[in-house]
Amino acid sequence: MEKKIYETTLGGRPLVVEIGEMAKQANGSALIRYGESTILSVVTAKTEESFQDFFPLMVIYQEKLYAAGKIPGGFLRREGRPSEHETLTSRLIDRPLRPLFPEGFKNEVQIINTVISSDQNCTPEMAAMFGSSLVLGISNIPFTMPIAGVQVGRVDGEFILNPTPEQIEVSDIDLIVAGTKEAINMVEAGAKQISEADMLEAILFAHDAIKTLIAFQEEIMADFPVEKMTFTKLEIDEILKKTLYDAYEEKLINAVSIYDKLERYHAIDALRDEAVETLGNKAFFREVEGHQVFDEKAHKNYIKQIKFLVDAIVTAEVRRLITEDKVRPDGRKVDEIRPLDSQIDLLPRAHGSALFTRGQTQALGTVTLGSIGENQIIDGLGDEDTKRFMLHYNFPPFSVGETGRYGSPGRREIGHGALGQRALLQVLPDEETFPYSIRVVSEILESNGSSSQATICAGSLALMAAGVPIEAPVAGIAMGLIKEGKNYTILTDIQGMEDHEGDMDFKVAGTTKGITALQMDIKIAGITREILEEALEQARAARLEILNHMSKVIAKPRAELSKYAPKVKMIRVNPEKIKDIIGSGGKIINQIIEDNNNVKIDIEQDGRVFLMHMEKTWIESAAEYILNLVRDVEIGQIYEGRVTRIEKYGCFVELWPGTDGLVHISRIAKERIEKVEDVLSIGDQILVKCIGVDDRGRVDLSRRDALPGAENNSPEKPHHTAERKPHGKRPMHKDN
Repeated sequence: MEKKIYETTLGGRPLVVEIGEMAKQANGSALIRYGESTILSVVTAKTEESFQDFFPLMVIYQEKLYAAGKIPGGFLRREGRPSEHETLTSRLIDRPLRPLFPEGFKNEVQIINTVISSDQNCTPEMAAMFGSSLVLGISNIPFTMPIAGVQVGRVDGEFILNPTPEQIEVSDIDLIVAGTKEAINMVEAGAKQISEADMLEAILFAHDAIKTLIAFQEEIMADFPVEKMTFTKLEIDEILKKTLYDAYEEKLINAVSIYDKLERYHAIDALRDEAVETLGNKAFFREVEGHQVFDEKAHKNYIKQIKFLVDAIVTAEVRRLITEDKVRPDGRKVDEIRPLDSQIDLLPRAHGSALFTRGQTQALGTVTLGSIGENQIIDGLGDEDTKRFMLHYNFPPFSVGETGRYGSPGRREIGHGALGQRALLQVLPDEETFPYSIRVVSEILESNGSSSQATICAGSLALMAAGVPIEAPVAGIAMGLIKEGKNYTILTDIQGMEDHEGDMDFKVAGTTKGITALQMDIKIAGITREILEEALEQARAARLEILNHMSKVIAKPRAELSKYAPKVKMIRVNPEKIKDIIGSGGKIINQIIEDNNNVKIDIEQDGRVFLMHMEKTWIESAAEYILNLVRDVEIGQIYEGRVTRIEKYGCFVELWPGTDGLVHISRIAKERIEKVEDVLSIGDQILVKCIGVDDRGRVDLSRRDALPGAENNSPEKPHHTAERKPHGKRPMHKDN
């Protein structure tokens, strides 16, 4: 196939698509160039359909470190398991694509986006989302309509399309929106407590850009007409349907309204199993070479119909209850929050802990404080190489009453943790104010929907209990949607069944002042401005109710840290003096650590020095020594010092630990003296004036010029000087 090139601009930067040169054996492939970011997007699919109950779509976003001129860290020096950023971006692309495959299509599909050149000023993530949709459109894989996504920032009140990392640093919004040309179908955002109205305007600004990108895709797709692969839609046996509805519809409707989650699910599962056992014993045969053989595929299809019909009854009843009766399966009103309970200080040894319960969803939040040296190291394409704040979300199988896999976190756990992290990050103090690395862990102990938002509430409570001076408490709430035609109902605080059977999962977190994080996923083609506006306002009311409840447990951060938390102090030194603190082979800094009960010291290249210990006394002692070590002696200044050594030619005076100078015998008194001992003794505290510092750092002092009534004459040429001492040793001085 001849190579074709298409060009447009996006956010003032060139967007170029090349098709027909690379990866030609895939179902669809394209090279996307956005600025100097280059992504190879490919899609492949199996021709035979899967008999699984879910659509086996796998979206992969992978970064090659050569794309940014980097060599991977670690022993092997090659890319290994996906980074957290790669996992989150893969989910970000998956979410708007998944609802737009035709219903019933179950063939395995794999979309792979490989970043082979990275320009962080031209987002490779949004280029990969564009490429994923485009390669589906030019392939033979059925896909209903193209999507696109953009990132939005806001600086000085102005919206910016696909902002640079520098612009994001000063932006009060970090928003990613995806959608079709008709509607929005995915939102991911972090924000510095902005209003619902501002967030809505940012989303709509993004959608305007999305429409332009989709028009560009449609122009390209028109040059690649292709017949889409066929697939078998599930055909329902009408006799089976009538038999099953007659026998089980009423029982299933009653089961839907059982209040307890596990009891309700067990009842529905039992009825499904009973229906399969009762109605699924029908035998299917097909003729092979004149003989009747059991048709396993037809039998599996029949069982599949039974399960589908049971689920259809449950779905229809849940949606009917909400849209017609305005009653939810557990009896709540559409805007009613489940019962709330909050506790703090459950774990005496943790630096902070809290338990947040909303209905049958429960999260245990813990806070651990550490030194800046314990920041997470990041090995990726971006400029960021460490992360100070970490939130980890754990979802064990027992939280839903099941057995299951235990091991490293999956995509869902990483995604939920990132959402909680984004929500709380907006209110954390900066490193200058609170020089700690901070880790929050959320253990989900029970789950019946919205565990990510319970994580935010538990994390906020635990941070305040730990004494972390957050700007304001944060709470989260999950909203749902049931839409039938033009009629719709928005639900507050959705539980698991409403999430599964509904059309939207819309999570909003924030403070009393505004939104800090937002995430939206939908199962329909998109939602309108009116639905978004109503959902945001309903979420705000619920958030305020939860924050009011939380404030009765702890209203603001504690003034003191836990007695088990390490104490931290930050001091600043001239970066050129760092070598003086470390010393040859680390000799001086190791001595400081040893002399101060193993105080922990982290030194940054910009001159920040972080000292950490369980006891403040040792921190203050080490800080004082370091400040004295890098302190400069100023000519003309008067200091109080201690006589530490007496020689025939004068005495040495310690100005502060690590620094001393020589007072020549001629400058000890106004009158001439024969011996130093006639005036001074070792240990005397005296005032001295600095009259010179030579190029080797040796200090020359005068007692005479510091005495009352002394004339401020210009310093004479020093007789000799004393140099700054290395830690723990007195310098050896020789007469000049």
